[in-house]
Amino acid sequence: MELKNQKSRYKRLSNWFTTKQKENKPSLSLYEIEDIVEDESDEYGELDSCISTNKLRIFVGTWNVAGRSPVGSLAVDLDEWLNLKNSADIYVLGFQEIVPLKTSTVIGAEDPSVATNWNNLIGKTLNNKFDFPWLTPMLNSSLPNDQENYQNIGGNETNKNKYKMVASKKMVGVFISVWLKEQVLEKYCVSNVRVCSVACGVMGYLGNKGCVGVSMLIEGTSFCFVVAHLASGEKKGDEGRRNHQVEEIFRRTSFPRTTKHHQHYPLTILGHDRIFWFGDLNYRLYLKDHLARHLIRKQDWKALQEFDQLQKELAEGGVFEGWKEGNVEFAPTYKYSSSTSNIYCGGGLPTRSGEKQRTPAWCDRILWYGKGVEQLYYIRSESKFSDHRPVSALFSTHIEIKSSSKELVEMHNIPPTILQSNHGVNKGEEDENFTSLSMLMKNVKGC
Repeated sequence: MELKNQKSRYKRLSNWFTTKQKENKPSLSLYEIEDIVEDESDEYGELDSCISTNKLRIFVGTWNVAGRSPVGSLAVDLDEWLNLKNSADIYVLGFQEIVPLKTSTVIGAEDPSVATNWNNLIGKTLNNKFDFPWLTPMLNSSLPNDQENYQNIGGNETNKNKYKMVASKKMVGVFISVWLKEQVLEKYCVSNVRVCSVACGVMGYLGNKGCVGVSMLIEGTSFCFVVAHLASGEKKGDEGRRNHQVEEIFRRTSFPRTTKHHQHYPLTILGHDRIFWFGDLNYRLYLKDHLARHLIRKQDWKALQEFDQLQKELAEGGVFEGWKEGNVEFAPTYKYSSSTSNIYCGGGLPTRSGEKQRTPAWCDRILWYGKGVEQLYYIRSESKFSDHRPVSALFSTHIEIKSSSKELVEMHNIPPTILQSNHGVNKGEEDENFTSLSMLMKNVKGC
C-alpha cells in the first residue's frame, strides 16, 4: 500500500512538473518554483510540506523604567529579571518610558542613543560580560547610531550559548529588543524580520502612547511581539480609552513586505501563528484604595483579581477576545513611591510634592494568542529602579519544521525523461524512474 501511495505521489508530481514546464520556460527560477508550489499547494495536497515540530523557550519581559536612563549598576537588576539561570532560546524585552514623556521627547526628533545604551546593557548582561557580584562599570562601547537595529551584536561567535540581537525598535519611550541564542540562529531558518510602530497618544497620533512590534518567521511558524503603553488614569471610563487604543493598534498595525516574494507573510498582528502582547497596559482595579490595600496585605491575589479591569475585559470579550493570560500570583506592580524602598505611594502616607496618588494595580501585563503555547511561569521582579516592578513570563512553544516541496527547486535541472509521465512504459522502467525521482525528492517521500 505504501509503495502504491508513493507511486501515486510520484505520478502526480511528475505530471505537475511536466505541465508547468510546458507553461513556463524549461528552466524555472527559484522564485518561480516557490510561487508555483504555493499556488498549487491547495490543489495538490501531496505537494504540501512534511511537517515536524520542535520546541523553543521564549522569555517575554516588560518594564516601565519611568524615564530613567540605564546605568552600569542596573545590570544586577537585569540579571535578576532575565533569570539567566533558567535561560531561554529567545529573549523579547519590552520597555516603556525609556525617555521622560515631555513635549520635547514626544514631538521632537527621535534620539537613538537611549535605545543604543539599553541594547548595550542587555547584550552584556545576556552574554555575561559583567563580573557579578563585583560589578564593573558599563563599558563605553556603543552600537551604530540607529534606533532600528537589525545587526548582530555582542557574544563570541564560537559560543553557541551567546545571544545576538535580531531586531530593535523605539518610538518615543516605547522600546522593544529581541535576542536569539546563536545556536537557534544556526539550527533554524530565522527570516523576514520586520518592525512597525503605531502612535495613538495625544490627539490619537502622538507617540507618548502606542506600540512597537516585531514580526519574524522561525522555520514555518510566524511570531509577532507587540509592546504597548496604553492610556493611564483610574477615573471611571479610563478603561474605555485603553480599549480604544487596543482596537486602534490592531487596526493600524501593518508590517511592511520586504520583497515581492514575501507576499504571503502576515502583515497584521492577528495574521501570525504565535502572538505576544505585553507592556504597561495600565488597566486598574474597580476597587477603592483602602480595600485594595487590605487585600494586598493579606496577599489575597485571587480576591483582588475579581476587581481587575483587564481580567474583566478578557472574560467579557471587550478587547483581546480569545487571548490568554497566566495566573497573576504576585503583588500589583504599580505605583511604588519614588522616595521609599518598597511601599506603594499614597494610602495616607506623606508623599513628595506633586506625586500622584494611585491605587495599586497590575498595570504591567503579558498576554498571548495562538495554539501551541505553554506558559511555564509568570512572575515579577523586585528592582527598585522605577515606580513599576518588571514582569516576566517564560513560554514553551512549538515551531513547525518544514521539509517543503520548495526543496525540489533543483528538479528543473533533472533530465526530461525522468520528469515525464510514465504512460506507455513497462513496470521495470517505471520502478527505475520512480526510484530515481524518489532519491531526488527524499524529503517529500520521507514524510
